[in-house]
Amino acid sequence: MTWSAVLLVTAVVWAVSVIRSVRLRALVYSLPLPMTLALVTTGYRVDGAQVLGVLGLNLFFVTVAVTHQRWRWPILLADVAGIAAYVALSAGLVVVDIPFEVALASTLVLWLAAILWLRRRARRRGACAQETVAVAETRPDGLPVLLKLVVIFVGAVLTALLGAVLRGMVVTFPYSGVLVAVEARRQLAEFSRHFARNSLALVGFLTAYHYFQDVSSAAALGVGWTAFAVVAAALHLPLRPRQVAHGGAASCPPTALRPATEPPHLPAGQGADRVE
Repeated sequence: MTWSAVLLVTAVVWAVSVIRSVRLRALVYSLPLPMTLALVTTGYRVDGAQVLGVLGLNLFFVTVAVTHQRWRWPILLADVAGIAAYVALSAGLVVVDIPFEVALASTLVLWLAAILWLRRRARRRGACAQETVAVAETRPDGLPVLLKLVVIFVGAVLTALLGAVLRGMVVTFPYSGVLVAVEARRQLAEFSRHFARNSLALVGFLTAYHYFQDVSSAAALGVGWTAFAVVAAALHLPLRPRQVAHGGAASCPPTALRPATEPPHLPAGQGADRVE
């Protein structure tokens, strides 16, 4: 990868670092900017392996989240575990010729199964409580601005060097994800859930690029970004209004309610003469 890739990764991670909302962080990270740069600078084609590489992106964050939050590994060691999981998956994909349609169908089925499982799990635990905790924990890390930029830049150089050995799977390598995982370490589970949903838009980008890459690179990128925007908009389009008054999966209980049996506080002498 070129220096432009390093600068792009630095910019993406910097943008994620200043965003407070976990949902918006995941959306910004989902933008196919590193994919676009990799396709332009390397000349690799998009085939079945690259579509399955989107699953590798999710596997990376799941691995980091499990090792860091559940197993209590240090975040840098958890990052290494996530990279190892992605590299292991990529090593198998680059040696097998997978038809694009088979890879696309498999990815869509696995994506749908994962989303249904995440929704069922969120309903059991209370999705609203998870959102509240995630937003509450989103806070600046206290690093000076210049020091943070230096750390992000050095990390981007290292991840670019690592991604250079992956051949065609360099297209979906989680360049900025390695650093974003460190920046979003307090909200990894919530971030992973939002990114899992947004990753369908990346599948749309790669699918459109695949079918137009023989026309021209510019046309494929244009159609790919259009497909990404359409799918992302559809994913974030509310299907129904939130239920606030009557409860439901999307509503939060009030934080404090007066007991229903508590009598009203009336001045002394009032109330007894109003019984009808």
